[in-house]
Parts: sequence; structure tokens; C-alpha cells
Amino acid sequence: MFAPDIKFTRFVLFANGLVPAALLAWDAYQRKLGANPIEFATRATGVLALVFLFVTLAVTPLRKLTGANWVVKLRRQVGLYAFFYACLHLLTYVWFDKFFGAREIVEDVWARPFITVGMASFLLLVPLAATSTSGMIKRLGGKRWAKLHKLTYVAAVGGVIHFYMGVKADTTIPLLFAVVLALLLGYRWVRSRMDATPKSETLGIQTPPR
Repeated sequence: MFAPDIKFTRFVLFANGLVPAALLAWDAYQRKLGANPIEFATRATGVLALVFLFVTLAVTPLRKLTGANWVVKLRRQVGLYAFFYACLHLLTYVWFDKFFGAREIVEDVWARPFITVGMASFLLLVPLAATSTSGMIKRLGGKRWAKLHKLTYVAAVGGVIHFYMGVKADTTIPLLFAVVLALLLGYRWVRSRMDATPKSETLGIQTPPR
């Protein structure tokens, strides 16, 4: 399959990944974030974090279904964008909602389950972002690094639950996120079962006992 220029593709991804943040900042400057700008900014950055996180989960199915192995080289960059928007999401809450009040934040995390789930999901992303460099992959070793980065699945599930619990009325969008996540995780489960099944069994051939 045709592989594009990775350097150029990474540059395009880098530029486009910043577009939502730039548009959000511009709308904030123009005071066009609606009647509740803090809620809008918090919701927008949270959704963007989930979108980029889902894109990272979609890389493996896309590679295996299409044979486009080059997309793996973009996964780290997309994952870092997921962490970037998750940081903006947290910063919006800490700065504009709680004004950096440590006590108020701790009390909120303790008293409100959806904040607890969201904070836990964010903390799971921290070691993933910290170990995203090639140097850290070498230090941890490929197998340990891969095991650690399975926390992405847990963070994604937690992020969707956090989104669902935080919506006060219409839950359509978080439920759509849940369906997409179920498909992505379901594909991985089916694929793992297929890979674990010997080819002789999949062809209906019984291996004689030894």
C-alpha cells in the first residue's frame, strides 16, 4: 500500500491538531462561547480529548483492516494530543471553576463521583504521556511498555463514563461515544481470540493427540 511522506503527514497532523484549541481561544477572546463560557470550554476540551484518544485506539484496527502500516507512526502524536486536550480540560476546571483552590478541588473530587472518575482517568494518561518517547520505550522494554499502555483502554472507558455522568439532560453524544468505544474494544477482543486460536482449528482441522 502507498505510504505518504511521514514527515509531511506529521506536520499536517500537528497543525490540524492545534486548530480546535486555536478556534476555542479565538471564540473566548471574542466572547462567543455562549451564556456559560466555562461550561462550554470544559465540555469542548473534554470531548476533544476523547476524540483524539479514540483515534489512537482506532489506529490498530485501521492498520490491520487496510494494511496501512504507516499509520502506526502517527499514533504517538495523536496520543499526545489526547493528553494535551485532557490537560486543557483539567486546567479549565481547576482555573476557571475552582480558581486553583486545592481544598475545594479535593472536596469536589471526594463528593462528586463524576469528577472522581474524570480525575482518575486523567491520572492514568499521565504515565502514558511520560513514557511516549523512544528513550522510555527502550528503558521499559517493548513488552512492559505495551502492558503499561493498555491503560489507554481503562482511561477511555473512564472518560466516557465521566462524560455520561456529567451530562445533565441529553445523553445522546456520550452514548454515541460509548458505542464507538464498544466497537473499538470489541474488535480488539475478537482479534485477540482469533490470534489465540490455532490455524488448524479455524480451518476445522483437528490436530491429532500426541
